[in-house]
Amino acid sequence: MGKPPVCMGAMLMCSFGMAPSSLMPTPGTTLAESKMVATIMDIAPGTNIMPFAMCQSLANPTVAAATATALGVLTPMPCVPVVPAPWAPGSPTVLVGKKPALVMGSQAMCAWGGVISITNPNSTKEMM
Repeated sequence: MGKPPVCMGAMLMCSFGMAPSSLMPTPGTTLAESKMVATIMDIAPGTNIMPFAMCQSLANPTVAAATATALGVLTPMPCVPVVPAPWAPGSPTVLVGKKPALVMGSQAMCAWGGVISITNPNSTKEMM
């Protein structure tokens, strides 16, 4: 059985983030349940992946600096996700604008060590 496509407004969570975020696909023509479908290349921070409020990763230079200033007390700083590679895995059979569609179960890695996962694909009726 297929997996639901990830559509505009899907909910995301980062393992180092302090709040959920949402996904905004790059505008295209492919729709599922009257919503734009995301692809594995929808990784741009602030455009496709919205911030997760505050970041708690010491690999993030701003968090490391703030924590050092606070004498070692973890000090979260505003989240700016840095996603250097596409979501994986994408749909093996469905392409959106010549790119694999993003499906429930796909994950993206943040450069600061966080794993970004999809908690709600914002679609329930169609499967890919």
